[in-house]
Amino acid sequence: MARTDLFGRLADLSEEAFQKLSDAPGADRAVQAVNTLRARVDELQKRVRGLEELEKRLTALEHKVDKLSKSSTPSQSRSGSSSSEPSGSKTTSTKSSGASEAKKD
Repeated sequence: MARTDLFGRLADLSEEAFQKLSDAPGADRAVQAVNTLRARVDELQKRVRGLEELEKRLTALEHKVDKLSKSSTPSQSRSGSSSSEPSGSKTTSTKSSGASEAKKD
């Protein structure tokens, strides 16, 4: 209850202040500037909300990419080592592993 009374009182005081300002010379320009500022702040607030939503989506996508890259890395190394084992001696598989690693770097 006290909170709504406080907000009501604050609203009344601000209305009185605006009326006093409108009676002052050059107040039209000041009121116009304040209204323009309010409109710009509203527009920026909408844009920031949009950016926050995009950041949430980006974070979720990054987590998915991390999971996919972690799950695909072990399967690639398993398939690579199984294909090099039947091909011959350990020396041959070491050379082919070293060559492929050198190409990656």
